[in-house]
Amino acid sequence: MGNDGEPKKRKSKSPKTPNESALKQKSPAEFFAENKNIAGFDNPGKSLYTTVRELVENSLDSAESISELPVVEITIEEIGKSKFNSMIGLVDRERVDTKLYDDYETEKARERRLAKEARAQELQAKNAALGKKVKEPSATKGAKGRGEASFYRVTCKDNGKGMPHDDIPNMFGRVLSGTKYGLKQTRGKFGLGAKMALIWSKMSTGLPIEISSSMRSHNFISFCKLDIDIHRNIPHVHLHEKRENKDRWHGAEIQVVIEGNWTTYRSKILHYMRQMAVITPYAQFLFKFVSEVAEKNVTIRFSRRTDVMPPVPVETKHHPSSVDLLLIKGLIAETSKGTLLQFLQHEFVNIGKSLAERLIGEMGPEFSPKMAVKSLTSQQIVRIHQLFRQAKFDDPSGGCLSPAGEYNLRLGIIKELHPDMVATYSGSAQVFEGHPFIVEAGVSVGGKDVKQGLNIFRFANRIPLLFEQGGDVVTRTAMKRINWSSYKINQTQDKIGVFLSIVSTKIPFKGTGKEYIGDDTKEIASAVKSAIQQCCIQLKSKIMRKIQAREQQERKRNLSKYVPDATNAVYDVLKEISKFHASKKRRYKEEEEDVLRKVQSRSITKETLKEMLAQYVEKVDYEMALEYATQSGVNEEPREAIYIQALEDGYNFTDLHSSNLVFRFIQ
Repeated sequence: MGNDGEPKKRKSKSPKTPNESALKQKSPAEFFAENKNIAGFDNPGKSLYTTVRELVENSLDSAESISELPVVEITIEEIGKSKFNSMIGLVDRERVDTKLYDDYETEKARERRLAKEARAQELQAKNAALGKKVKEPSATKGAKGRGEASFYRVTCKDNGKGMPHDDIPNMFGRVLSGTKYGLKQTRGKFGLGAKMALIWSKMSTGLPIEISSSMRSHNFISFCKLDIDIHRNIPHVHLHEKRENKDRWHGAEIQVVIEGNWTTYRSKILHYMRQMAVITPYAQFLFKFVSEVAEKNVTIRFSRRTDVMPPVPVETKHHPSSVDLLLIKGLIAETSKGTLLQFLQHEFVNIGKSLAERLIGEMGPEFSPKMAVKSLTSQQIVRIHQLFRQAKFDDPSGGCLSPAGEYNLRLGIIKELHPDMVATYSGSAQVFEGHPFIVEAGVSVGGKDVKQGLNIFRFANRIPLLFEQGGDVVTRTAMKRINWSSYKINQTQDKIGVFLSIVSTKIPFKGTGKEYIGDDTKEIASAVKSAIQQCCIQLKSKIMRKIQAREQQERKRNLSKYVPDATNAVYDVLKEISKFHASKKRRYKEEEEDVLRKVQSRSITKETLKEMLAQYVEKVDYEMALEYATQSGVNEEPREAIYIQALEDGYNFTDLHSSNLVFRFIQ
């Protein structure tokens, strides 16, 4: 109450004018920065893995676009705290209030930890003295606090196409701008590429990205140092200049410093590189991890096995059955065609002039072939969409796709796993929801660094998928829908490698991270099962031949084992009979008498008899094996694939391609 008895009035907020709005808008860069897990940047370790993956795949795309055999060098350099602080101009400072830090431990806790470590060391010393295997000591909890991050410089260099000098800032500093947004088979999942690595660098270190690039036609190297204005989604260029290109190098070299975790994601990164070497045996990879401790350095070279590259994927048009209303409206807005007839003919696949005229006739009297496509109303566009969903169209061909090829897949498996036997299969193009897809499969048995049981390797548009394997259509099919025992393969005891590659203009990924292909697309699930079964059928014949050879060896060994005893017994009997024959107490046939005379004259000895029995075992064994092979439908001389070493540069040649081989004519 006021002094005059009247209640006090609350100060009301100033009313918003009609022009003001409470709505806020986020830039694409800001959205992905806040939802970085969508692009695979869930945590520092996963961010390091995803950065490597994005840079490697960009390099492969760049080299393949100019038909250059890829040479990719990837280096992860560990950066210590002091070095990182000097890079950003921060002076190291000693701790003052030690209790403030997460890794602080009391005196009692420290004593307990040291006592525990001492007991562990004592136990290790005893085990070592007894010759038992000694485990590596685990890192102590107090070694690194929660807030003490690890930083790495990731560098990727290739021999690809390079980038135009003026386009580099926007190619790296503007999210959702790029060259991979047409309808075609692409390695990328979101079209972000190295942009997301730059956003993560901005969030975790604040350091800019460095790009060096040169194209074949350029005599200079473009160097650019930039970061990104996340709120405005525009590049912030620190330095952009042209430098001398003495070596006439072409390609790109990208260097970014990020927070990461090599310890937890080491196996994933190396596994990714190994699988990439399997699916791209025509590429050469050099991977390096450079640690502050020299003993922890890693250098792995994945050599090229072939110089045969798959064709470059071709951009294609949309199939009528795969479009929605929004896409039709977008195509109408972007088309350069004037009439509805021309629009249907040129903006969609599998619609010729006659079919376009029939479709227009079916749409209704308000449609005509010569009507302006830009004048279509919303209701008319809905009518077109409805007809597209109901009409029957020819399936799109797989000519726009670029599978790895059965030849390359087999080479990759042999190069990296060294299996005892391998079978591959490449299916024909099939269709789901108007999108063509091709499934290729390989199944191997045995090999180097392969665990017992099923080892599943999944690829989508020729990139490895390492996460969320349990829900993937390949895993579910291999685990639950293939009766391995019917193909003479032991699912739990044998070392089985299952390789499955799917390429398409649209991969039906599931989950926000796009890490696996769902099991609910019937066309793909059926094609996956069929491809694996085709490989298993091939392996079964090889395994049967192997079993046959093993049984033959066992049979021969068993027969040969009794040859000495049988020789002694038969020879003793022949000697006794020859004595009776000498006394003429019994008469024998002419052939028998001839044998007995030879025994008496020692023309037949134990050694000659043993040799004759061994020859007879060989003859019987061969006849039985031949009869078995004839009944089983197995060729007497099984044929195996032969892989010839690639020639050096300097030869002119012509390649003839088929589904499972490449025949090269040298000129």
